[in-house]
Amino acid sequence: MSGISDRKRDILRRVVEEHVATGEPVGSKTLVERSGLAVSPSTVRSELAQLESLGLLSHPHTSAGRIPTGAGYRFYAEELLGRQESRPPRFPLDLTSMKSEVEAALQSTTEMLSEVTQLLALVSAPGLETATVRHVEALLLQPSVVMVVTITSTGGVAKKLVTFDAPVDPGLASWANEYLNERLAGVGLGTHLLRRRIDDPSLSPRELAFLDALRPSFLELAAPTAQSLYVGGAASLLDGARADELQACRSLLSVLEKRAAVLELMTDAFDVRRPFIRVGLDHPGLHAVSLVGATYGLPTRMLGTVGLLGPVRMDYDKAVRTVRAAAHELSRLVEATYDDS
Repeated sequence: MSGISDRKRDILRRVVEEHVATGEPVGSKTLVERSGLAVSPSTVRSELAQLESLGLLSHPHTSAGRIPTGAGYRFYAEELLGRQESRPPRFPLDLTSMKSEVEAALQSTTEMLSEVTQLLALVSAPGLETATVRHVEALLLQPSVVMVVTITSTGGVAKKLVTFDAPVDPGLASWANEYLNERLAGVGLGTHLLRRRIDDPSLSPRELAFLDALRPSFLELAAPTAQSLYVGGAASLLDGARADELQACRSLLSVLEKRAAVLELMTDAFDVRRPFIRVGLDHPGLHAVSLVGATYGLPTRMLGTVGLLGPVRMDYDKAVRTVRAAAHELSRLVEATYDDS
């Protein structure tokens, strides 16, 4: 495809954008009248025929116009990604005030994404093991039952009950509160430092035994976990769909019930540092669906993905600009929250 002339590229781009806007096949007369091409309709017809011979356009038998094929959309998408400005546009949501509540920020981001684009918005959250400990509480619920509550830097709350064979000294539980907060605050859940910080050879056997009983509450948090997936716009996905797109949208909604499959789609491009477009997903029932996404995170590692899912006939330019803006805003947020180490 590298040998396609600039004029053919321009005409293909205009066909895609006109078809996305109207949902109708695009003819040569329409292109000349609406886009101001400085060539005759007959020249455009010739170019359209050649683009069709290359497999980039198709010719519905009921119309003289053309519509993009999957290959045409993919060619258009690659051209679009190559034309992106160096700096992402501004996202219409300021997350800087939510740095201590990352989970709420992720949900707000999905809602704004779907509102702006009318597409299905997806944001994968960083794994819990990438957060740090903000606060710990060892609460004596019953004489021999302690509930360990761990609040993370992302606003997440984890609770675990620990049952002892004998009543627990309230003073020991109070001491553990102070000790654990002093030792663990700011420590990453997924780091070896967490395990080392709990231990201290200078502690008494009684204190060491109590902490040893609480230890699984923190080590289980440190184990890698499946990422959470935030979804926005599912309720309105069918509103703007054409009759021939309804089945693709229904298939998409059915796949959402399988969060692991959707997360796999999101993480397939986790190492990609630039926005990406997947036209016609290689997944059962999603061949007529596209994914536009961008990753967010720290300079040294990606933490999650921002994505928009919808019919192949979507406004890719708007979708790319929106996910870039959202990913940039989320990167700013997590840089103020996570330890880049």
